[in-house]
Amino acid sequence: MNLTDKIRNIPDFPKKGILFRDITTLLKDSGAFLAAVDAMYKPFSSEKIDLVVAAESRGFIFGAPIAIKAGCGFVPVRKPGKLPSAVESAEYALEYGTDRVEIHKDAIQRGQRVLVVDDLLATGGTISATVNLVEKLGGKIVGISFLIELAELNGREKLKPHRVHSVIVY
Repeated sequence: MNLTDKIRNIPDFPKKGILFRDITTLLKDSGAFLAAVDAMYKPFSSEKIDLVVAAESRGFIFGAPIAIKAGCGFVPVRKPGKLPSAVESAEYALEYGTDRVEIHKDAIQRGQRVLVVDDLLATGGTISATVNLVEKLGGKIVGISFLIELAELNGREKLKPHRVHSVIVY
């Protein structure tokens, strides 16, 4: 199945000059959704994975089923103020200013092997902050998996030296 054909392109969204890659058309097709999850997990299927960590919000869509396939737990990384217990946080740069993500302090035990998942790799800010949180808590990154990578934005550079897999690269 060609997953690229299942993604709708929306020009000038959210602002003029941006070509938005809409995954909702892929998600509503159960076969395409399953194929995407399988393709994101397959390169890491022979690895021992203790946890899948995914960033809010579209990362959750892929992270949870990948955790089920891997037979491990799932840990959400959220925007500030969304988690009810003690958190660690990491800040990352935006085009104008900064943003922050948080994880529960007790979400990862030292030495646990973690697969980080998100739907899209653009500039790498959110996922780099997520990786920093995992490592701060003592987790070992097995790899980082995306459905889509926008290669021209060089987000992969922020994720070195980790193993990065993208199913679709634009």
